[in-house]
Amino acid sequence: MHIDLNCDLGEGTGNDEAIMPYITSANIACGFHVGDEQIMRETLRLAKRFGVNAGAHPSWNDRENFGRKEMDVSTAEAEKIVLEQIQILAAIAKEEGVTLTHVKPHGALYNQSAKDIQLANAIARAIKTVSVDLILVGLAGSRSLEAGRKMGIRVAAEGFPDRGYNADGSLMSRLLPGALIESPEKVARHAIELVKTGKMDTLCLHGDHPNAAQNAKMLRDVLEKNGVEILALKKRQSPLR
Repeated sequence: MHIDLNCDLGEGTGNDEAIMPYITSANIACGFHVGDEQIMRETLRLAKRFGVNAGAHPSWNDRENFGRKEMDVSTAEAEKIVLEQIQILAAIAKEEGVTLTHVKPHGALYNQSAKDIQLANAIARAIKTVSVDLILVGLAGSRSLEAGRKMGIRVAAEGFPDRGYNADGSLMSRLLPGALIESPEKVARHAIELVKTGKMDTLCLHGDHPNAAQNAKMLRDVLEKNGVEILALKKRQSPLR
């Protein structure tokens, strides 16, 4: 059994370097919800130094709400927003000698596209425009993955050890009690539960979590002790979902 470990980074939390040794994929903010060119460049360099996959983490154009406010825009505008962010990071990555491996939407964009097939299609089109080799990371069982498959791009089903779930498999609103799992021990136990379902290709940890670095270290230790191989998405021999 194997799993990729990813984390949302480049968000100015100051703990990216402490997290990098324990993950295999970094989702790098592209400036629309947080970050700037210098932060993107620094995060790409960290990923390169630690041998971690680098991917784009595009969001709604919403710095005021950290990209966590739902937006109602046309599919054409949504596609443009996502495409622009991937291209921004890809250009910087090329200068740094890094090839992007994946794209994972952020916040409200991620959650809306998990349910809205038109928005999911727009994101998948933007990714395919940049490169058919990019992997779309999306919530397990979501419309996001459905759109990616139909678009002919690889997809990776994702789970969230540090987040609570609703009964339908969607993520709980951050406004509700239990939405954020704070204890590193509980995060690690939740990760084991998610992996045992057999439906996940990758597990995400949030870089802005108060215990982000501790979560990453404990999660990796517990997974490996339970016979789970930590392996980056691009290194998989079997096709993704």
